[in-house]
Amino acid sequence: MPTILDFRGYDELAVRASVSLVEQLRPADLDRPTPCAGWPVGTLLAHMTAQHHGFAASADGGGTELADWQAGPLGDDPAADYAAASARVIAAFAPDDVLTRRFALPEFGAGVQVSGRRAISFHFIDYVVHGWDLARALGLPFELPADLLRAAVPVAETVPDGASRLAPGAPFAPRLPAPAGGDPLAQILTLLGRSPAWPAAGTG
Repeated sequence: MPTILDFRGYDELAVRASVSLVEQLRPADLDRPTPCAGWPVGTLLAHMTAQHHGFAASADGGGTELADWQAGPLGDDPAADYAAASARVIAAFAPDDVLTRRFALPEFGAGVQVSGRRAISFHFIDYVVHGWDLARALGLPFELPADLLRAAVPVAETVPDGASRLAPGAPFAPRLPAPAGGDPLAQILTLLGRSPAWPAAGTG
């Protein structure tokens, strides 16, 4: 199995890009559809906020209960709440030994733990894709460095495909046919069930 890279720098860039998008939200945007089928912007934002808290708790030795990861209702200032959650997870991933810690991931099953290095790779790909989801829903540009996107392609390739992606509330739909041209963002999106042409070609 290939060595998993230290994705913390790329992860932080993806998270900060998502914070910039959320700062532009207006209350009326929360009901907009997103490429996550059945998830309007408000639901996606609640998920993204909760996942930051879950990963941060896990990095600190907690996060063992599903309740630590489950999204709640948005507060009065969802942009501020999201910025605070983002700052928390960036700080939680910063210690030198975090890559070798064990992270609880109860959403994958009771008692499941993985290395910090692998857990952060999961977080990284989530925020590349969910950042794009949010940008598309809001009609805003979403730009990440080319080297970051190239590094994210093999991570997207490791995300299991199959029946679990058809479950209610699944964040990723089944894979779509590989795009022509080798664009890394398009590769990532289709691997995780998104049409790069959304919404014209339908939701992912």
